[in-house]
Amino acid sequence: MTKHSSRESSEQPSAQDDLAEIALTDDDILEAMREIPGYLDITTMDFRAVYRLAHRHAIDRLFSGITAGRLMRREVSPLTPEIPLAEAIPSFVRQGLKSLPVVDGQRRVLGILTETDVLRWLGAETFLALLARVITEEPCIRSEQHHRPVSEFMTSPVVSVPMDAGLRELLAAFAGHPGRAMPVISIDGRLVGLLLRKVFLTAYHPDRRS
Repeated sequence: MTKHSSRESSEQPSAQDDLAEIALTDDDILEAMREIPGYLDITTMDFRAVYRLAHRHAIDRLFSGITAGRLMRREVSPLTPEIPLAEAIPSFVRQGLKSLPVVDGQRRVLGILTETDVLRWLGAETFLALLARVITEEPCIRSEQHHRPVSEFMTSPVVSVPMDAGLRELLAAFAGHPGRAMPVISIDGRLVGLLLRKVFLTAYHPDRRS
């Protein structure tokens, strides 16, 4: 891991700068000081560097329980690429989800099918827009679409995370795409669960944690 000088550490904001301040322990401060190379001359700039690094360690400690494996929903029945859209949509309803992973025969993730993907194919940006077309009796669902395979509708490639992914990795993963959920995969790349954005955001809420 590359270490930064005190000037770099104090001047470059990190992903945790927006987190609420929390009480620092002696261990947090000592761990931060160990990361500063060379002789530590306590100046205002050095203190800022120590504080930022100590705050980072405190955040890691506070959110150490947040991992994809702990937060994910395990009871997920994925789709396969050859399933017709007409069979895939009821699966969303049964599971109460708006995103479902698409896997091959070995449960390796090939993509993800979302409510947005289906709406986009139907020429609507939102469910209300589709409903408005239905109310006005505007043709919007052609019968031949029902039998087309999920592979033609799904988003691929998909952003997935390993079970041991922690706070920083999950923040980066969700920041990388607008979806409501991410597949969680095992070491050998097989689907083990689904992490919902709303579940992650509920867990990642500094002012609700002690």
